[in-house]
Amino acid sequence: MSHNKAIIAYEIYTQTDMPLIPAPKTRRWMDDTQQRFAYRCLPLALANQAGWLICNPSSFCVRWNGGPHVRDTTLVFDDAQPDDRISSLFGHGTITFNLPYLIRTPQDVNLWVKGPSNWPRDGIQALEGIVETDWTSASFTMNWKLTRADHLVRFERGEPICMIVPYPRGLLDELTPRMEKLQCNPELAESYRRWSDDRDEFHRQMAAGNREVLERGWQKDYFQGRDPGSERVDDHQTKLPVCPFEANSTPQE
Repeated sequence: MSHNKAIIAYEIYTQTDMPLIPAPKTRRWMDDTQQRFAYRCLPLALANQAGWLICNPSSFCVRWNGGPHVRDTTLVFDDAQPDDRISSLFGHGTITFNLPYLIRTPQDVNLWVKGPSNWPRDGIQALEGIVETDWTSASFTMNWKLTRADHLVRFERGEPICMIVPYPRGLLDELTPRMEKLQCNPELAESYRRWSDDRDEFHRQMAAGNREVLERGWQKDYFQGRDPGSERVDDHQTKLPVCPFEANSTPQE
């Protein structure tokens, strides 16, 4: 794997309580599913890992009364001293996390700044943004929007509050959207029919109590990187090798 394209997180100030870490595959709610079946959905598991997380420095509760003003959102910190990195900066039921990093990506690579993938929260929604981090000298914040008035939301110290995902600038400009009937691609249509028939037969055998099928538990074709009756795709991924940020205190000349 090539390492010639660097993504650099410059620390604006020295800190130890907002680590920037590779996003893990696991989610607590997925752990709690029966036989951890949620992890059988490979697209879900890959999305969990597709970037880095920034963690919350202070435990606190927040409540919004539904109004538009800054004063309409109340934050109560566990510690006696409020954390001035977390505030209702813009009003309208939003809270803002000031992040300690200025991030630079390779040329023509943006940064998708978002909430942690597949990490649902009741009563609040992460706001997402795309930043051209290959040239700007400005830092960015992470913002969340409360969605229900008079509903208490809690953030724990150490839990992720932001996910950053590199995204190629210009990719959407280069794509030409086109709608066609599946029958226009006979080879793909046949592959789809074979996959659909195989799935339906698997479900029938499950319902009939076929022991071999019950022991398999689920179809693994996509997880194994192949369609029914086809060879495995060479560059199929079942995990993402997201590396941790390595410390380098040597100033650039």
